[in-house]
Amino acid sequence: MKFIATRTPGVLALIALLAGCSGLPLPDKPTRPLVYDFGPGVQTTAPAATGSVPVALSPVSAPSPLEGLAVTYRLLYSDGGQQPRPYAQARWSMSPAQLVAQRLRETLAAQRPVVSAGEGLARLELHLGLEEFSHVFDSPSASFGVVRLRATAVAPLVRGERLLGQRTFTVRQPAATLDAAGGVRALTEATDQVARELSQWLAQLPAPNA
Repeated sequence: MKFIATRTPGVLALIALLAGCSGLPLPDKPTRPLVYDFGPGVQTTAPAATGSVPVALSPVSAPSPLEGLAVTYRLLYSDGGQQPRPYAQARWSMSPAQLVAQRLRETLAAQRPVVSAGEGLARLELHLGLEEFSHVFDSPSASFGVVRLRATAVAPLVRGERLLGQRTFTVRQPAATLDAAGGVRALTEATDQVARELSQWLAQLPAPNA
């Protein structure tokens, strides 16, 4: 009994220490990046025009900085915009090239039949290269989303291809907010505008069999 009495204060102190530890603040859980895409897509109730020339779409090519999922921004006022920087807490649901390809297909399909290149089902084939796709700050208080897309239209032939036209589309869309969400929205609207201009350009090209 005497031994227990001498140990009691130490035991009580240990219990008090453990109880005090339970009141310490827990470390914050890691914050998961927000995942963005272009939204529900092009809304249309009209079927594709059956009289329009079908188009075959090749996969959209892109430089290595646009092959990942990062939402990137550039600082024109700081380093001339030469360093693409990723937002730490924002990601695309798929690569920018895939998102752009999906939107272009939706837009074009509202006007004409669209198939994949290599299926041999279309006399008009479209090769696309995404050259720029980022949220650009031209000052600490102003920014815009910029999309630059190179399009080459060809008529596939048994031996080689016949060039029908080539054009680079560049659209700058002001961002409503100076953050990743504002950049995503601006890039979505800029992509939609590029898709509309591309559709109009295709309609003005010479017929593939001309």
